Amino acid sequence: MTDTDTLKRHRARATADGMFLHAAAADELHDRLDMVKKPFKDTAIVTGFADFWAKAHPNAMVTEDAETLNLSPQSHDLVAHMMGLHWANDPVGQLIQCRRALRPDGLFIAISFGGDTLQELRRALGEAEIAVTGGLSPRIAPLPELRDLGGLLQRAGFALPVADTTTLTVEYRDIWHLMHDLRAMGETNALSNRLRKPTRRAVFQHAQELYAQHFAAASGRLRASFELQTLTGWAPDASQQQPLRPGSAQQRLADALGTPETPLKD
Repeated sequence: MTDTDTLKRHRARATADGMFLHAAAADELHDRLDMVKKPFKDTAIVTGFADFWAKAHPNAMVTEDAETLNLSPQSHDLVAHMMGLHWANDPVGQLIQCRRALRPDGLFIAISFGGDTLQELRRALGEAEIAVTGGLSPRIAPLPELRDLGGLLQRAGFALPVADTTTLTVEYRDIWHLMHDLRAMGETNALSNRLRKPTRRAVFQHAQELYAQHFAAASGRLRASFELQTLTGWAPDASQQQPLRPGSAQQRLADALGTPETPLKD
């Protein structure tokens, strides 16, 4: 799905001005770790933006989010996969490698873009391209839905999996302003089956009209949604909470809720 060489080139031209969503992810990571109330001494950060995350976490080992991660088995008590999982050709493989790098009761946190990211741009560009050219080319990577992510964590062998999301809304002057920002983020189209020739200007002009018609903010600028999905899971350990054996409850649920129990008909 992802052309990794193209992705590396796009990331290499990212600028400091485009790192504001990484800054938001760094704040989210800080807040999550504060809630855990557990010290971490051997942190690994997996990311395609090593410079930013090395500055944010100078004591962590920072490694590239390549298909094969440079992580040794059971070498870390915290692994954070930051702002790259949405480009992974094998996201479950990335999770499994992170899981193997954790010691028992080690914590995994991933933050990446989710399915509602750039929904406005996706709709405007899609409708414009169909109207102008009669066809549709891949422009924005398919992003995971939140309901699927808990299952991915379980498949990777994590205990106590949790997936949640928050959406940030950014306003832009026009569609070209937005695409300039995506270039600064290193997040422009790196799909393997992307269109390999320049897009007609008429497509972008019509997309701008549709965008302004359907997704204008009260200020008159264009809204753009960025969904940040956060995954957390733990390397299994005997000290963690365990589910009770079915049938071992000491009290009926109906009694706890103070409601009558009505047997189902055969």
